Amino acid sequence: MAALAERGIGVAGVAALDAGLPVAELDIGEADPAVVREVLDAHVSPSDALLAADAPVVPHLFISDMDSTMIGQECIDELADFAGIKPQIAAITERAMQGELDFASALRERVLLLKGLPERAIQQCLDERIRPMAGARVLVQTLKALGSRTVLVTGGFHQFADPVAAMLGFDHVVANRLEVIDGALSGGLVGPICDSSTKLATLVEEAAAIGHHAVSLATGDGANDIPMIEAATYGIAYRAKPKARAAANGWIDRGDLTSILHLLGIAGKDWVRPG
Repeated sequence: MAALAERGIGVAGVAALDAGLPVAELDIGEADPAVVREVLDAHVSPSDALLAADAPVVPHLFISDMDSTMIGQECIDELADFAGIKPQIAAITERAMQGELDFASALRERVLLLKGLPERAIQQCLDERIRPMAGARVLVQTLKALGSRTVLVTGGFHQFADPVAAMLGFDHVVANRLEVIDGALSGGLVGPICDSSTKLATLVEEAAAIGHHAVSLATGDGANDIPMIEAATYGIAYRAKPKARAAANGWIDRGDLTSILHLLGIAGKDWVRPG
């Protein structure tokens, strides 16, 4: 792309970008990532890109958010619909994901509004509303087949995250848990809140367990994903809120989750496509 060349930036995969193909690997060398991002946003938008000083490799650790990343929904918003209060809760969710509200306080406020909802609504919501994001199974299964440890870490709830993780193939789940008393939601949570600090701590702990030089990949879409996105070797914002996208060194704005495999240089012949 001429605009990048004018800035003295050598780019691999420029033809793919110019042709409008889903992804291109950008080997930026010594270039300023902020300058590359500025040029891409000005001349190729929407785009899917990973800014890396070296050719990407398969990560030892893949850690991902769930809502609006691995699945296409916000579970608490869909659950609220069964209580007839989706607009109220969705508005709080959106502000929290934009980074306008303290996550923990916003979570407690929303959960309290669900007090009295029958527990059976969770399974009904799972069955009727929750669907994987396009490419999610292929992404998780391919990375697992290539040796990555896969962790789903979410500010959502185990009651949703556990079945989603089983469906997609994640090795481990970190999440909040809705408290249930006498077959109904109590309006509270069990245990400490899983928030942005938990997500970061999970990445750090999992990478340390793998060992010194562990390469990590983190994906997410909201403000509470920013710490883990910034800490990961490859932090990729998926269809993300502006603050999360700005914090990432990679982003997917137009493709599905298999675009991450393209960005990592994993050939289609090596993808695992569950039946």
